[in-house]
Amino acid sequence: MKSVLFVCSANICRSPMAMGLFQAHVAESVESWRVESAGVWALVDYAAATNTRAVLARRGVDLSAHRARQITVQMIEQFYLVLVMERNHKEALQAAFPQLAGRIYLLTEMVGRSTDILDPMGGEVDEFENTAREIEDLIQRGFKRIQRLAAGEAGSAKAGEPGL
Repeated sequence: MKSVLFVCSANICRSPMAMGLFQAHVAESVESWRVESAGVWALVDYAAATNTRAVLARRGVDLSAHRARQITVQMIEQFYLVLVMERNHKEALQAAFPQLAGRIYLLTEMVGRSTDILDPMGGEVDEFENTAREIEDLIQRGFKRIQRLAAGEAGSAKAGEPGL
């Protein structure tokens, strides 16, 4: 089974947004997927942010059951691929879990970039909408690479990039 864990800071905005959008993207797939989210510094048991839920609801994605979770080594061990939103998330996780560092990538690395996805928390709904569009675009354009890495395929990284 392919597996991907999306990670942001508090697990109430970007990572549940990415999880919901990715689940919608693979909903019709014949492949089996495990898709979840967590936070590096999670607000444990908090619901997804109101604007996150609203922006995803417009896309037919229901995050009403989501509750924030703190990432753990046991959690990371269950996923072939961990996609984070910011470089500091990647650095923190690779430092905390060096034995699993090769599974951890920026979501933007799936399309050959290494930039952060800005946190819209505290902003207006338009900022959340922009974040959702960016994440949707990254998922769509990076899907083939995500598929390979989420399957745990060795050698699925491009030349010069870390692999699993």
